[in-house]
Amino acid sequence: MEKRNAAHPIPTPPSLSPRSSGFHAPSRTFQSLRPPVPLPPVERRLNVAAYAFSLLPSPLPSNPALVDAATGDAVSFPELLSQIRSLASALRSHAGIDRGHCVFVLAPTSLDIPPLYLALLSIGAVVSAANPASTPREISHFLSLSNPRVAFATSATDAKLPAGLATIILDSPRFRSFLDGSDGGEAVEEVAQSDVAFFQFSSGTTGMMKAAALSHRNMIAIVAAWHSTRNPVAERRRGAPEATLLAAPLFHAMGYAFLLIGLALGETTVLIGGRTSVKEMVQAAERHRVTSLTAATPVVVEMARWPEPLDLVALEYVICGGAPVPEAAAVRFMRRFPHVELRQGYGSTEAGPISGMIGQEECRRLRSVGRLGQNVEAMLVDTTTGERLSVGQSGELWLRSPYIMLGYVGNEEANDATFDSSGWLKTGDLCYFDEDGFLFIVDRLKELIKCGASQVPPAELEHLLQLLPGIADSAVVPYPDEEAGQVPMAFVVLQPGINLNEEEIMDFIAKQVIPYKKLRKVVFIDSIPKTPTGKIARAELRNHSVFSSISKP
Repeated sequence: MEKRNAAHPIPTPPSLSPRSSGFHAPSRTFQSLRPPVPLPPVERRLNVAAYAFSLLPSPLPSNPALVDAATGDAVSFPELLSQIRSLASALRSHAGIDRGHCVFVLAPTSLDIPPLYLALLSIGAVVSAANPASTPREISHFLSLSNPRVAFATSATDAKLPAGLATIILDSPRFRSFLDGSDGGEAVEEVAQSDVAFFQFSSGTTGMMKAAALSHRNMIAIVAAWHSTRNPVAERRRGAPEATLLAAPLFHAMGYAFLLIGLALGETTVLIGGRTSVKEMVQAAERHRVTSLTAATPVVVEMARWPEPLDLVALEYVICGGAPVPEAAAVRFMRRFPHVELRQGYGSTEAGPISGMIGQEECRRLRSVGRLGQNVEAMLVDTTTGERLSVGQSGELWLRSPYIMLGYVGNEEANDATFDSSGWLKTGDLCYFDEDGFLFIVDRLKELIKCGASQVPPAELEHLLQLLPGIADSAVVPYPDEEAGQVPMAFVVLQPGINLNEEEIMDFIAKQVIPYKKLRKVVFIDSIPKTPTGKIARAELRNHSVFSSISKP
C-alpha cells in the first residue's frame, strides 16, 4: 500500500500572544497552542507495546493494570507482561503468526483482549478487530479488506466466520495454554515504526466501509501526547494513580488507544464487556471509584438527567467524543457534577485525536470541541475556491499530524479523495476557529442540506431544537422539494407528557433563522437512531415511511 501520510515532522509553533487563535498568517494555517511533544527518532525500531511499557516506572506500579468491571477480576502489571510474553511466543511457534501477518479479532471486550493485542503488536502482526455484533455479510466485507491469516473469536462469535479461516477460540483451553504458558522469553521483533499496527474499519468521508491502516508511529505519537499531560502533583494529592472506566469497546480506535494510554501512565483500566446500559456503567464507576471515564454523548446526556443519587466523588473528568454534547445537556451535566470536568474532544479513525479540552476553563467553552492537540496543524479551506481561510471563517478542516493514518488499504480512489498532494488530510467537516483557538464543528459537508443556492447545517437547527422546552431529542435531515431541491425537516422526540405540535416547533425555529433555514416539516418519533458513539444514524432516518410516498426517478 502506498503510504499517503509519510512521517510528519513536529511543527515548531510560531510566537503567539497569550490570547491567540494559533493562526499563522504567512502560511495561513492554525498551529496547536499546546507545547510540542518529542517523539522517538523515526528510524528507531520500536513497536507501540514496547514504547508504552518503556514509560512505566521501575519497579512496576502496584495497582492493577486491568480490572473486569462486572466480576472484579484483576490483572497486575507483572502478570500482564508475563501474559504478553507467553502469548507472543505461542502465537509464533504454535499459530504461525509473524511480522506483517494480519489477525482478525471478533470478540467483545474482556481481560483476554489486551494481552492478545499487545502480544500481536510486539511481534509486528496487524490487529484487525470488528464489532462482534456485525452481520456475516459485514464480516465477509471486513475479511476481504484485511485478508487475515488467522482469526480470534469466542464460542459465541465463531459461527459468523467462514469455515476456511483458521480460528482460535478465546474461551478455550488452547488459548488459555497460550496465555498462561511458561515459554515466554523476550520475543523481541524488529518492528519498524512505519509498520502497520491496526486495520480499523471506517466509513470515512465517502460512506462505504474501508480499512484504515494505522502505524505503530501513529499510536506511539498518541501515547506520547497523553503521557505529556500527566499530572504528578494531582497523583500525589490523590495518593494513587488514576483509574479509568473504559466504556469505549476495544474493537474501536478510541478503545485501544485509551488502553495503551492507561498502560503507559501506570493507571488502572476498568473494562466493560459487551453491551452495557448506562445504569451498569454508572454503577461500575461508583463501585471501582474511577477518577475518569470515556463516554459517548448519549451516556453524558443520560447522566445529566439521572434521577437517583450518585456516589461519584472520585470522578475528576469525563472524556466525551463521537458527537458534540448538546449545550443544554452539557449545562445540566456541569450543574449535576460541578467537580467533574466534561472534556469534549474531536477525532476520527483516520486523523486520530484532533482537539480536546484540559482544565475547567476550557471545559466551559460549550459547543466547542476544544483546542488543537499537541503536534497538530490545521487549515480551513473554502470548498468552492480552495482559498485558505482565517479566524471565524467556516471551511473544510484539513489536518497534518503524526497521528494521521497511512491510508486506506487497497483503495486508491478513496485515498485520492482524502489526501491532497502535500499530505493534508481532508476531514469532510465544516469547522471554524474562534479568536482563542477553540475549534467548532458546524456540520459534516456531506450532511449539509442544499436548499437552492444555500446550504443548511443540520447541527445548527438541532441545537436550536434542544433549546425548546419539551423536546428530548431531534434530528434534522433533507426533504426533497421540487423548487429548492431540498428543504430542512426534523424528526422530533418529545419528553413525556408534552403536547407540542408541528406548527409550534416550526414557528420557534422560524423566529431564529434566515428564511431558507426554516423547518418545512416535522415528524414525531419515539427515538432518534444513533451509532454506538452517539452520532445520529441519518441513513436509518431516510428509510422512514415519511419518504415512502415520494416518487423516485
